[in-house]
Amino acid sequence: MLALSLLLAVTAAGCGGDDGGGGDEQAATDTGEDAGGEPQRGGTFRIQTDAFEWTGNFDPTGEYLGTALGFYSSLLVRNLMGYRHVGGPEGNELIPDLAEAEPEISEDGLTYTFKIKPGVKFAPPVDRDVTSKDVLYAFKRIGTPSLVAQYGFYYSVIEGMAEFTEKGGLSAKGTNEISGIETPDDQTITFKLTEPTGDFLFRLSMPAAGPIPEEVAKCFMKAGEYGRFLIATGPYMLEGSDNLDATSCKSMKPLPGFNPNQRLIMVRNPNYDEATDTKEARENFVDRWEMTLNTNAQDIFDRVKSGSVELAHASEPPEVIREYTQNEDLKKNYHSDPGDRTWYITMNLTQPPFDDIHVRKAANLIMDKEGLRRAWGGSVKGDIAQHIVPDTMFNDELEDYAPYATEGDAGDVDKAMEEMKQSKYDTDQDGMCDAPQCKGVLHVTRTTDVWKAMVPVIEESFRKIGIQVTTREFEDSYTVIQTVKRQAPVSSTPGWGKDYADASTFMVLFDSRSILAEGNVNYSLVGLTGEQAKEVGAAGTTSGIPSIDADIDECNKLQDDERLSCWQDLDQKLMEEIVPWVPYLDANADFVTSDAVTHYVYDQFAGEPGWAHIAMDPSAG
Repeated sequence: MLALSLLLAVTAAGCGGDDGGGGDEQAATDTGEDAGGEPQRGGTFRIQTDAFEWTGNFDPTGEYLGTALGFYSSLLVRNLMGYRHVGGPEGNELIPDLAEAEPEISEDGLTYTFKIKPGVKFAPPVDRDVTSKDVLYAFKRIGTPSLVAQYGFYYSVIEGMAEFTEKGGLSAKGTNEISGIETPDDQTITFKLTEPTGDFLFRLSMPAAGPIPEEVAKCFMKAGEYGRFLIATGPYMLEGSDNLDATSCKSMKPLPGFNPNQRLIMVRNPNYDEATDTKEARENFVDRWEMTLNTNAQDIFDRVKSGSVELAHASEPPEVIREYTQNEDLKKNYHSDPGDRTWYITMNLTQPPFDDIHVRKAANLIMDKEGLRRAWGGSVKGDIAQHIVPDTMFNDELEDYAPYATEGDAGDVDKAMEEMKQSKYDTDQDGMCDAPQCKGVLHVTRTTDVWKAMVPVIEESFRKIGIQVTTREFEDSYTVIQTVKRQAPVSSTPGWGKDYADASTFMVLFDSRSILAEGNVNYSLVGLTGEQAKEVGAAGTTSGIPSIDADIDECNKLQDDERLSCWQDLDQKLMEEIVPWVPYLDANADFVTSDAVTHYVYDQFAGEPGWAHIAMDPSAG
């Protein structure tokens, strides 16, 4: 059997390093852990957010929001392999969770066999031990098209997965099984792969691969439905789970603990047995978690400061950043850690004028990235991004690579106009986009303060090269850009954080095999074919779009330094030969807490607070 350490080589120091900030504002806490005395058990931890932008209504099969992944992994769902939920490189390392131990792996790297821990139970009302069949059922849901598993492409390497999906998954008539997953008994599950996959264990740590009880979930076969009925295996559960009447599909009513537009409330799971877990992974100090919506970001931070809210999960207004980074009494409550996340403007390769590579290059040269960073709050928010994958994930080996560098990162009109002259949309080659397609170009963005502050910077930058954008703010802006038939030409909505510590988790955004009609994350439609365009509802320029699928496959075969180098080369190819994005920020993960938070820990895997280890003064909430 292969040693597990060989399979984990892809973690290669991608997420340690510096604070990612620099400049004139310095956060007080950037170590991933803030000890405030001996942590106590108890308390209601109140979180307020300025947007509930769930991409899959909290159904683990389809949900692809980093915030949700953090809650699942820390508190609600126990996968075969999991994480410690701490900061730095240690937080990116895998450890057994639902599995008793590391898997047995065949010499050819194609077969993985796990033993499941006895005594791990589902929360009420299911009240039974988790078995191998529950993990298998999760994969059957991943392979069911109607459930829109947004990262289902990670599991296409499992033998028979593609065939299962093509037949309709769980919706197929007659018998339909995944040939590459075997469950010979309740404690054993074996995966057979079609090719060696160095990061397969990381893929198994994603929440969609966690156990799901068929007796409940079978009633919810539309995308996002199960999120309001989620049955936990972790230390917490959705409020009301113990009162769910699961005697029939009709008897089940949505749990009060989750409303996709209002709240997420989690309470202790009475069926959780600490003896099946480790303090290394979860300490579970808090009794109750309450996350509620407040669209007034300033009010959220005022509430944190006054002590009526423990943590702000919102975009900090610049005044808040200045206050917390300059006031000695408040610095301890401002936490900044490497986010392993890139924020970017995405350009749709099917929509004019961005179906022209020269326009996309000109967009990179004209964009005032420093202005965008100021809208976020300045240098404390992170470094200016010059390419796709955060430098920390490349061990800073591409930190000097900047193909569209401009003085002060403020954009360069002359360089941008020279590039624009080569475009078919510059009809007189004067450096301005003057064709009819350059006017009224839809720009999709969010309704929250930071994105509103970016709008004038984006509009003015594009105006300098003749592109007149019409900005529309959407509360569900992710839904808009993830629905291909909406044909959004350009959007400043997205950012992308790693799914796990390997650059492959950024490259899936450009894999044509990940394109979906809904829930699509390849916003630029890189690699789209004419046949695919018909299937997903894409219009515009749907032929001749470049593909990097073969490059991705080649990198995925490699390990260690060769793998890292391959991803670096592909990052540069994307920036120079395809140009799907205007990346502008390698973001830090910044959170503000109240004085009641006595022990703050950062979760490097999720890029979120380490909920499993956070503690508070129980008397405060």
